[in-house]
Amino acid sequence: MDTYSKDLMVFFRQHQNDENRPAMEAYMQNKFSFLGIKAPERNNLLKQFRLINGEPPNLNSIQDIWDLKEREFQYIALTFLDRQHKKAEIERIKLYEQLVVEKSWWDTVDTIAGRLISFHFLKYPELIDEYANKWINDHNMWLNRVALLFQMKFKENTDQERLFRYCKSMSQSKEFFIQKAIGWALREYSHIDPIAVEFFINQTELSPLSRREGLKQIEKLRKE
Repeated sequence: MDTYSKDLMVFFRQHQNDENRPAMEAYMQNKFSFLGIKAPERNNLLKQFRLINGEPPNLNSIQDIWDLKEREFQYIALTFLDRQHKKAEIERIKLYEQLVVEKSWWDTVDTIAGRLISFHFLKYPELIDEYANKWINDHNMWLNRVALLFQMKFKENTDQERLFRYCKSMSQSKEFFIQKAIGWALREYSHIDPIAVEFFINQTELSPLSRREGLKQIEKLRKE
């Protein structure tokens, strides 16, 4: 670890809150250790640290922070990466892919998919075919989820054919996080093209969870 990541580690561990920690760990099904620092305080502390120490000197420093045991450090590493997304070099997709399969759970994966990878593919659309097609066919559930969710920021630029094709290819999955992702992706796109989404849902054999999630916005509009 370099000086920057060591100083950050010490700084945050000094603010460990043992009262918050058990509930935060339980919420994540005890898959990760926590310092017990909730998001608002974590963001304030990070702001204080940055005022004194600036930004991480390089990607290795961010990787060192990510590798620390407590879950807050993964959130901090993603915050730093998010702050850099506009100037991220094309090769950074390899790091994002690596982070998806490391310390995997919805809290980090969804941030990587819905922000880091989404923005990266908007900046470098030539990467989409190679990586998204690989991920949707991978044995790793979290990469499958990323392939379903990465267009969340695309709005009118969403590739409808790709979205529907990916949802259909995963429609028989029994994994909760895949069924939920299908519904979430469809619901998000229904803000753009509700007619196409409803037609796809009615023509495709989806899990009840995916169908329910996908139709939420459409049914809300009908009630209004």
